[in-house]
Amino acid sequence: MADPNADAPEELVGDVLDARALQVWHSSHSTWLHGFLVRTLRIQPAEADDIVQDTWLRILRTSLRDVEHPRAFLSRVAVNLFRDRRRREHVRSSHLRLVFDSRCDSIDPSAMAEQEGNVELERAILDLPESIRDVFILSRFRSMTNRDIAVQLGISVKTVEWRIGRAIELCAHRLRG
Repeated sequence: MADPNADAPEELVGDVLDARALQVWHSSHSTWLHGFLVRTLRIQPAEADDIVQDTWLRILRTSLRDVEHPRAFLSRVAVNLFRDRRRREHVRSSHLRLVFDSRCDSIDPSAMAEQEGNVELERAILDLPESIRDVFILSRFRSMTNRDIAVQLGISVKTVEWRIGRAIELCAHRLRG
C-alpha cells in the first residue's frame, strides 16, 4: 500500500503527524492531567477543566515530535498556566483592594450624610401624590413660574401655590419623621 503523504510537502507531513500525535496525546493523557491538577494543586474540578483546556490550546503551537516525556511536559505547561492564573488573580484583587481603600479613605462623613439626605429627599418627592409632585418638580427643578405651571397644567395659580406648599409640608414631615 502506498503512503498517502508521499507527494505532500514536508511541512504538511509534519503538521499531519503533529495533529495525529496531539490526538493520541489527548486521548491518552487528558483524564490523567485533570486528576493530576485536582490532586496535586488541590483545585476544584471546574478550574482543572479550564486549565486542561488551556493546556491543550497552548501546546497546539508546539511540535510534539521532540517531547520525550508527554506527562512531564503536560504537567509543566499546566502548572505554569495555574501559576499565571494565580498571579493574575492576585494582581486583580490587589488592584480592587487599592481602589476600595482609596474610596473608603476619601469618604467625608459630612458628605455621606448629605448624600443620604439627598437620597431621602428624592424618595420623599417621588412618593408625593402625582398632581402635587408634578407641580413641585416644575417649580423647583424646571424653574417655571407659578403662572407658567398653571397654564401648562390647566389649573389656577392659587392651586399651583397650594400644591407647592403641600409638597413642601409633606416632604418636611417625612424628612423629620
